[in-house]
Amino acid sequence: MQPLIVIPARYASTRYPGKPLVELTGATGAKKSLIQRSWDAAKQVAGNPRVVVATDDDRIRDAAEAFGAEVVMTSPSCRNGTERCAEAHTVLGGSYEVIVNLQGDAPLTPHWFVEALIDELSNDPAAGMATPVLRCDGRALNGFLEDRQEGRVGGTTAVFDAVHHALYFSKEVIPFTSRTYADDEATPVFHHVGVYAYRAHALKDYLGWFEGPLETLEGLEQLRFMENGAPVRCVEVNARDRQFWELNNPQDVAKIEAMMAEMGLE
Repeated sequence: MQPLIVIPARYASTRYPGKPLVELTGATGAKKSLIQRSWDAAKQVAGNPRVVVATDDDRIRDAAEAFGAEVVMTSPSCRNGTERCAEAHTVLGGSYEVIVNLQGDAPLTPHWFVEALIDELSNDPAAGMATPVLRCDGRALNGFLEDRQEGRVGGTTAVFDAVHHALYFSKEVIPFTSRTYADDEATPVFHHVGVYAYRAHALKDYLGWFEGPLETLEGLEQLRFMENGAPVRCVEVNARDRQFWELNNPQDVAKIEAMMAEMGLE
C-alpha cells in the first residue's frame, strides 16, 4: 500500500506571510527554504510514498518545482491543510487508501513519526485518522510557556484518554501544571506534532462538515473531527534524542537553525 504524502503550503499566512519560502541555514551553512526542508523530510519516509506539494500560489509552485518537487495546484478557498490535502487527493484521482498531511512548517519532523501513523492505520482498519504526540521534556515545556508569556502562539498541546483518543488540542499549554521541570525531565504535557494520516473516507467526511466554534477559536483543523464525533487517534512517538520544533513565528527561525546545528543537520 503506497501512501500519499501531501505538503500543503500557502503564501498568505496570517502570522507569517511567505513562510514556506523562508530560508533556513543548516549545520554546514547550506541554505534551503522551509518548503524544501519539509520535502526532504517527507522523502525520508519508508515505503516509497508519493510526495506532492499542494499550493495555490505560483511563487511556491515555482520554488518547489525548481528543487524537483511534484506540485498540485489547489484552490485559494481551502481554509486549512486538511482541506488542501483532500483537494489534492481528488485532483490526483482519489485512489490512495492512506493520505498523510505533512504540514510545511515542520522541517524537523523525523521520518519515523510519519511511519508510525501509517502503521497505525494499516494495523487498525477502524481508525479513520491518526496524529503523533510527543511527551515534552522540561526544555520543550519551558519553550511553550515562554511563548505564551511573551504573547506568541507557539506549538500545540494535546490531552487524550486511556485508549489514546484525543480529548482536546489547544494552543494553550494543557494540562496545567504548577511544577518547574529540569530541561531533561519528562513532563505530563504532550506536544502535538502537526502531521496527520487519514483514510480516504475520513477526508471526504471532513469536507462535509462545517467549521465548528472550537476550530474557529483555536485555529486547529483537527478539532473539526472531534466536534463532529469522529475519534482522533493520538500515537505517542519517541524523539530518539532528536529535537523538534515547528516554524510558527519569525522568532522560530533562529531556534530551528540552532537545533539543526546542534543535531548536525545539513
